[in-house]
Amino acid sequence: MSALQPDSTAVRVALWRALHVQVDAPPHVIEDEIGLQLTAPADGWQQRPDMDPQATRLFRASIVARARFIEDLVEEQAGRGIRQYVLLGAGLDSFAQRRPEIASRLRVFEVDQPGSQAWKQQRLIELGYGNPEWLRFVPVDFEAGDTWWQRLDASGFDPREPAVVASAGVSMYLTGDAVSAMLYQAAQLAPGSTFAMTFLLPLDLAARDLQPGLQMAEKGARASGTPFLSFFTPDEIVHLAREAGFKEVRHVSAADLTERYFANRTDGLHPPENAEEMLVATT
Repeated sequence: MSALQPDSTAVRVALWRALHVQVDAPPHVIEDEIGLQLTAPADGWQQRPDMDPQATRLFRASIVARARFIEDLVEEQAGRGIRQYVLLGAGLDSFAQRRPEIASRLRVFEVDQPGSQAWKQQRLIELGYGNPEWLRFVPVDFEAGDTWWQRLDASGFDPREPAVVASAGVSMYLTGDAVSAMLYQAAQLAPGSTFAMTFLLPLDLAARDLQPGLQMAEKGARASGTPFLSFFTPDEIVHLAREAGFKEVRHVSAADLTERYFANRTDGLHPPENAEEMLVATT
């Protein structure tokens, strides 16, 4: 992306996070309306088809659950002395702005396409958030052959120190070979590092009532030029991570996230099973 604009998928995710605060009953899994401030959509944005509160309910729950899980992981690891946090495909993530009491103790590296990042940096300045020294924007032009690891190293990342590296909502847009390469590279992180990523299960494994929504998402991704390319069962992604060289690997299911963040809700909100789930691996 060469133009200064946010990726449409990143905008949708940011608005779903805001929608969670605005239409779902408390307690909220995550409180994040900063993406809404950044994008400043036109009045009536909640009436967009892809924002329908009922139709997007399960997907919205999945988005906020994965965000909360990753932030809890970062907080936990920061408490153990980890001082580097890398977001691969950062999009409009707002951890640095919402959680400065934790983020300011880290070096936070946001890796994304150059145009999206330039737009986000400008919007953060316009809104008064600024760009603190500990927040590093790492532009990576994948189409031009850039590698995230080389760009990260040039931005002050210390490969000798452990880190938390997270990739949410990215793997489905990569080829299987690219996912394997990402896992292999992450497995080379310093001992004591943690890598967390989401992955999409094959669409035919999803519950029948969820399949139309997933198929619509797949169709929309294809139409926008970013088709879904990779799907994995939990056993497959765990096997790939072990082959890549991680010492410990675990699958975090939607049921795990439901128990952790949605157990006592009375409205039935929860992430869908057999859709997008998570892998956590350590070096």
